[in-house]
Amino acid sequence: MTTAYTIQDVAGPSPRSLMWRRITGHVGLMIGLGGLAVVVAVALLAPWLAPHDPYAQDLSRRLVPPVWAEAGSWAHILGTDALGRDYLSRLLYGARVSLLIGFFAALGSGLIGTTLGLLAGYFGGRVDAVVSFLVSARLALPVVLVALAVVSLFGGSLTVVIVVLSLLLWDRFAVVVRSATKQVRANDYIKAARAVGCSTGRILVREVLPNLGSTLAVVGSLEVAHAILLESALSFLGLGVQPPTPSWGLMVAEGKGMIFFDARLVAIPGAAIALLVLCINLIGDGFQDVVAPQGAS
Repeated sequence: MTTAYTIQDVAGPSPRSLMWRRITGHVGLMIGLGGLAVVVAVALLAPWLAPHDPYAQDLSRRLVPPVWAEAGSWAHILGTDALGRDYLSRLLYGARVSLLIGFFAALGSGLIGTTLGLLAGYFGGRVDAVVSFLVSARLALPVVLVALAVVSLFGGSLTVVIVVLSLLLWDRFAVVVRSATKQVRANDYIKAARAVGCSTGRILVREVLPNLGSTLAVVGSLEVAHAILLESALSFLGLGVQPPTPSWGLMVAEGKGMIFFDARLVAIPGAAIALLVLCINLIGDGFQDVVAPQGAS
């Protein structure tokens, strides 16, 4: 009796199948993706999940304890804040602010840093020197102090915070993309593209940039977490998202005066920030392990 072999059996699993196996087999990456998926779902479904209006104030029910406390009530599962606003509702809506700022700040800084890194790595020479000078100048600026100065000058709002963080977090993208572009530039298919007369823009967009996707994904995940932490710091100092907009950093700032009397006002949003940043960092580290050459071993 003969056994029939298919082409797939002879060739082995496809690269896409191998990549999927690495992703699903990486515990840290799956935990991070699962946690981030929960936060994204909570942010999108906040209007339906929130039991109360996050902006509604009721001073007669201020500082109601959470449901696990002796005087707690299921009407306010996480209790209320000093203005009588439902804490669970504000926590759910606060996820939107953190995710929006983290994603768009990383996107803006990524566009700036990737463009500069591509130009420096591909052209070299004077272009590389100018970009290196810009990176050095940016690294000489203390991010938090500059952000505080700019936000205090133009006022704190969602748009201002995103723009400021985008202009301050591009250096890591530029450095990593510059180094990766120099390696890609030396490959034969880049030389072949030049030989057939492809324009510089086409080579950068169609040949170089697609090969930097995994690198950009790793750096982008780290910058999302960095932007979320910076937004929380600015909001805590009163120069980020302004009240009454629900923000986890702002919730920590509003509760810091009661930390010795009602620690949940600080602990709950603080834990939410820590868990979100942890999930994003797990995704970045896990994705780096998956795409690295040694990940196949």
